[in-house]
Amino acid sequence: MYDFVVVGAGPAGSRFSRRAAERGYDVLTAERGEVGKPLACSGHVSTDIWEFAPEGAREDLLQNEVYGARFHVGGPGSDDYPFYKREVVSNVIDRVGLDRRLAEAAREAGADLRENHSVSAVEEKRDHVEVTANAPDGTETFEARMVAGCDGPVSRVRSELGLPDPGEKLQGVLAFSEEDDPGDYVDVHLTAPRFFAWRIPRGDSGVEYGLAAPPGSDPSAKELFSEFTAEYDVETSHFCAGMIPVGPAESVTSRRGFLVGDAAAQTKPFTGGGILYGMTAADHAAREIDPERPGTLQDYEEAWREDLSTEIRLGHWIRKAYSLPEGVQKVGLSAFSGEIGVHMDKPTSFFSKEHLKKLLSGS
Repeated sequence: MYDFVVVGAGPAGSRFSRRAAERGYDVLTAERGEVGKPLACSGHVSTDIWEFAPEGAREDLLQNEVYGARFHVGGPGSDDYPFYKREVVSNVIDRVGLDRRLAEAAREAGADLRENHSVSAVEEKRDHVEVTANAPDGTETFEARMVAGCDGPVSRVRSELGLPDPGEKLQGVLAFSEEDDPGDYVDVHLTAPRFFAWRIPRGDSGVEYGLAAPPGSDPSAKELFSEFTAEYDVETSHFCAGMIPVGPAESVTSRRGFLVGDAAAQTKPFTGGGILYGMTAADHAAREIDPERPGTLQDYEEAWREDLSTEIRLGHWIRKAYSLPEGVQKVGLSAFSGEIGVHMDKPTSFFSKEHLKKLLSGS
């Protein structure tokens, strides 16, 4: 009998596994394939990521340092509106490598990590859960006091527990060119319907191109991506696609189960990024949930929402600006561009003393 079966060894799942194991709990972590593959997420992250990563990870995983972003209302040849800091704003990293380092940290803390274990069923009993997985040697069933669904936007655990879906899902696509670009800025294009496209320099590791759009959009996200890279006149490879959940449901817990990370839509509505939010929620889960006391699941609900709900709510308002008329976007970008005091993961920082000082000084 495990204390927790954790389904998914992405950043949220590995972070929870590590923290729960460090607290003395017996943890089994099931990853449906090989950790980190297939890649379905951008490698552009805030510098806060290193607070969650093992010692030495930055030296091994860092590909480029970013000081700001150039926003475009049109394509690559359109006017740009720069937003920047004089210090590093964000990092570009080896995204697959991050997953592997986080998973290894969980294993070193005592978690039993099983790759190539695809969960097919979750059944809640009165005093435990049964988790069934298809494994290399056949079907296996594990018993635990609780199950943690950290298995991404299309979560099998969420479905098996009967928990509600996120408010919205976007189709994200990305690929890479072989350009050698150590540039200091990412480029953001407000051209994809209800979201945006991006170009991220990765130093000598190439350039990442990507975009997201609502499923069923016409043109499709893949077609929009082809048009976008054609405008940049680049050839890309290692094409990746995945869903981006936006908007957490009213509940991410059941009787003996809970969701963390993309499975819970703990993401930034204005970028789709969820690495930092997911690992922050994982820390709350490890701290608040006692597998022998199901009532503590509500403590987790309250803790992560108190920490992240305001950021997510303000993130929805930022997202609305992507769909404003082009003329309004240009006026707004022109008015606010320049040096900023904003943290890329925290919309509340727009109201910080640092940022308001930058705005009032006209920097």
